[in-house]
Formats: sequence, C-alpha cells, structure tokens
Amino acid sequence: MPAARTIEEMIIELPKEEQVMVKRLRALVAECLPAATEKAYYGEGVIFYTHNRLICYIWPASVTLGSKKKPVTKRTGVALGFNQGYLMSNEDGALLSEGRKQVYVLYLDSLKAIRDDQVRALLFEAGMIDDSFQKKKKRK
Repeated sequence: MPAARTIEEMIIELPKEEQVMVKRLRALVAECLPAATEKAYYGEGVIFYTHNRLICYIWPASVTLGSKKKPVTKRTGVALGFNQGYLMSNEDGALLSEGRKQVYVLYLDSLKAIRDDQVRALLFEAGMIDDSFQKKKKRK
C-alpha cells in the first residue's frame, strides 16, 4: 500500500493554474475558518474542511476519482463546494445546486475569478452555519 500523500504533495501534481487557485483558496479558508480541520480526500487531491460537520471542500477540475480516471466535471479551474449550501443565503446566485439537495458549488475558472470579498462572505456564512451544529454542553 503506497504511503499517504500530504496536501502539499497533491497540490504539486496539479496543473500550474489550479495550483495557484488552490493555494489562494486554502489561504482564504484558513483565514475565515480558523477552527476548521483540513483533510485530504483519500490522497486524491480534494481538500475538505470540517469542524462540527463537513463545511466545505476545494476540488480542482483535473482531479479524477475511481479506477476509470474520468474527469468528474467538464469545467475547468477549481470548485469551492459548501456542504450545507442549501442553508446559505446565496442572494447573488453564485452558488449552484446542480440538482443536488444539500451541497452547493462556486465554480472558479481562473485566479482572477476568485473575488476575495465574495469568497470570504461565503466562508464566514458557512462557518456560522457549522457553528449552529455545535453540540450543546450538558450542565452538571
């Protein structure tokens, strides 16, 4: 069984444009969700963030899953997905449900497409939603 790869090792294997985008998104997530834990999805190149529940993920378009190694999407760039997206306000319609009931996605096709203010607002909202799932402490 091969050794597990670190997130940095996975990022190095991405196309240059996706590397830059993933690094920028990781920095924004670290800034906006400091309590979240960063995890790699089975060493495949997808990064998930959790705290009370799954909060969000960063999925480069070049990452393929399964033995057939077919692209998961026909899009380019990087997807920033929100696991509780259906609870988010999404007033500007930037998040797409694509027929899913819970997970909504923001597709970013270039580094210029990453609007820091928009991504920060989405991440802060996702963090507040995640905080609402915090287990209540029992009083003695």
